[in-house]
Amino acid sequence: MTIDVTRSALIVIDLMPRIVSQNLGPHLGADVVARSLELATAFRAAGGVVVPVRVERPGVAEQPPGSGFVPEFTPLPGDIEIVKRTIGAFYGTDLDSHLRASGVETVVMTGIATTMGVESTARAAADLGYRVIFVSDAMSGMTAAEHTHALSVVLPRFGEVVTTAEALSRLG
Repeated sequence: MTIDVTRSALIVIDLMPRIVSQNLGPHLGADVVARSLELATAFRAAGGVVVPVRVERPGVAEQPPGSGFVPEFTPLPGDIEIVKRTIGAFYGTDLDSHLRASGVETVVMTGIATTMGVESTARAAADLGYRVIFVSDAMSGMTAAEHTHALSVVLPRFGEVVTTAEALSRLG
């Protein structure tokens, strides 16, 4: 099935130095960044929406070092930058209103961690009526076992699981 980029958004969760640098599994943070960037470049070139998401801890005067986006994934003009203060990117943000104003019907998910920010955001997206696509090799868990379990058992209940190559080949 084709991904209509004009009706889709690439949501990229928590590509922040303090998260990307952790010991992740099965994919290294740098690999998740590279694949997410490849998808973002394709989405932007086709006129699609890119949503970089990062988390800030609520109620603290200063965020921990490494709380901005990794340099490779700095939001560009036209992107919808979301700063969340919970696990998921919808609760307490204006993400849904931005997506609806852009005519988005499908969200394509990447980022870290598979069973935290990605899954929480995807569950909310499904509840809100969005079609959800998970890019399996453009996300990673804190462990390979949790990532694999999520992709094989949990996430298929909320959407479709594809690889970066499959997602890129389906952009239309």
